[in-house]
Amino acid sequence: MVNLLEKPRLRPVGDRGLLIEYGDAIDPEINLKVRVMALALEQARPPGLIEVIPTYRSLLVIYDPLNTDMTRLECALETLEGQLEQLQIPQPRVVEIPVCYGDEFGPDMEFVASFHGLTEDDVVRLHTSPTYQIYMIGFTPGFPYLGGLPAELHTPRLESPRPLVKPGSVGIANNQTGIYPVESPGGWRIIGRTPLRLFDPTSEQPFLYVAGDFIRFVPISREGYEQIASANTRSQP
Repeated sequence: MVNLLEKPRLRPVGDRGLLIEYGDAIDPEINLKVRVMALALEQARPPGLIEVIPTYRSLLVIYDPLNTDMTRLECALETLEGQLEQLQIPQPRVVEIPVCYGDEFGPDMEFVASFHGLTEDDVVRLHTSPTYQIYMIGFTPGFPYLGGLPAELHTPRLESPRPLVKPGSVGIANNQTGIYPVESPGGWRIIGRTPLRLFDPTSEQPFLYVAGDFIRFVPISREGYEQIASANTRSQP
């Protein structure tokens, strides 16, 4: 059963933030409500709005307290709630992400397989089976939080995060999977790496995907990895 609140909970965050909560679970219906309201706010641009930050189940609204206040924002939200059914959100895309699994590209692959009593081939088969929804993007630029990881692969995080995770690393943390687009610390179990460049700050569209899109992982060989990585290097300015 979806735990979608009949009315969103509104909570103040400091003197310039408003948190709008739509539920208490990771669920497509709740996340859809979050993304639709985020789009509605961005299109309506009520006075004082600075930024809208969607998550799995909630929406953080950053505003200028010199140009608006909580009461006026709540009135604007109530008006928009009545108009959401008419709002058309962009059709989601399915983005294929090639991944080379195991070995130095997946330093935690052996642990994940052993933890679940699986072979490494089983892990690859299970991980590439679903088409994953992107629920939100955060932590670092372009990091997609993906729902739908098979229960057979739910794996605890590292006890101590790595100080450095390479760009393109594909990881698992409990019931989630995701990709590190840029070099950063991280505590997810790394099982593979994609040669694609997922974040390009010089591009008009810096990310390959947006929240609401879907990702399908496609296993590739080391040779395939090197070929794609080489092509990406030649295409960069």
